[in-house]
Amino acid sequence: MDIEPIKQTLDSEIAAVGSLQALEELKVKYLGRKGVLAQLTGQIPTLPPDQRGQFGKQANELKNKILTLFAEKQQALAGQAVAQRRTSVDFSMPGIAQDLGFAHPVTQVIDEICGMFRRMGFQVVDGNEIETEFANFTGLNIPLEHPSREAFDTFYLDCPAGAEGKYLLRSQTSTVQIRAMSAQKPPIAVVAPGRVYRPDAVDASHSFMFHQIEGFMVDTDITFSDLKGVLEFFAKGIFGQDIAMRFRPHFFPFTEPSAEVDISCIICKGKGCSVCGRKGWLEVLGSGMIHPNVFRTVGYDPKKYTGFAFGMGVERIAMLKYGIHDIRLFSENDLRFLRQF
Repeated sequence: MDIEPIKQTLDSEIAAVGSLQALEELKVKYLGRKGVLAQLTGQIPTLPPDQRGQFGKQANELKNKILTLFAEKQQALAGQAVAQRRTSVDFSMPGIAQDLGFAHPVTQVIDEICGMFRRMGFQVVDGNEIETEFANFTGLNIPLEHPSREAFDTFYLDCPAGAEGKYLLRSQTSTVQIRAMSAQKPPIAVVAPGRVYRPDAVDASHSFMFHQIEGFMVDTDITFSDLKGVLEFFAKGIFGQDIAMRFRPHFFPFTEPSAEVDISCIICKGKGCSVCGRKGWLEVLGSGMIHPNVFRTVGYDPKKYTGFAFGMGVERIAMLKYGIHDIRLFSENDLRFLRQF
């Protein structure tokens, strides 16, 4: 078989190809299992021995030419396709806007508060959300008869066989006090943000899950004045330098003395309005000097060390800061609300 006519036909057919699909079909015609090249090489055994070498050389040259021509044509067609796509795009059309993620308002408030306490030398510590009854109650000087230890006030868990004591979903981040002080000797200054759980009916001001930030500091010669100075720096940093503060006597089992902390109403500036119940004051957190029994629990000498502790609800702070009247808005995932922050 004469190979020269095949080369001429190949040149004309490749030149006429106008698409990658047609090129692939032509490639099968020449290089397929039953294609032209396969037919040529199949004739070699039928040729006289003195012609086989020359014919085989010509067939191999044809194969190399076919591969080169197909590669060049494929590259040319691919370039044409890209150019066509470019010319079909209207670059004057507005682009598709991409939604950017952002931190939840509760997370933003947690980060802001923790950042303030970091600047005062506090370390941020995470705690377990599943806790022991000891860390949640007993170690914090909360007696067995305290109502918060009842099942209707705490989410108790089914414990595995052989477990020591009861397990529960922590109802306060004060558990970090026990964990951190048991693992570290004074001086120590910690803030502990996190989720807490209580079986409360959900309404505008209550939820079965919310966030708290617990803070405490222990060293020799820590006084109530230190507590007041730290909380004043925090409150004015969050709510503004023009607010007033007051400490009201209160009772907490894990602090002695204890105090509730109020700020002047940020809406009416202390004059009295519907937000503050016409009192001019807003309650923001609880605080006090750490009870000696708590120190004894973690192995601190209450005659040597003193310290203060405070705790706040993050949603409460966020609601006061941004004028939000319903805690449920934080968990409904309504982007109309969340995008405001």
